[in-house]
Amino acid sequence: RFLYLAPSAAVMALYTLLILGLVLFAPPRHYGEWKALFAQQWMKLATFLFLASLFLHAWVGMRDILMDYIKPTTLRLCLMVIVIVALVAYTVWTVQILWSL
Repeated sequence: RFLYLAPSAAVMALYTLLILGLVLFAPPRHYGEWKALFAQQWMKLATFLFLASLFLHAWVGMRDILMDYIKPTTLRLCLMVIVIVALVAYTVWTVQILWSL
């Protein structure tokens, strides 16, 4: 678990610092500036990496919760599949949103 949680946590921390830096030192003042910021490929990629890392963290957390608290194997498997389908759908939706700007 640590092999993929530590790098994804670092990605999320760096993205958070990036957004904080942008908001503190060069804040976009209106929708057009926000749109221009997120229209840049590097920002789209950084945002996608952040959200993919977040989804990975969500999966690990939900998997651990389901494994610890849902004892019937069939129910646990069904719930895990639902979580996986939702996270994959969120990832596809993320790509759709980011690259449709």
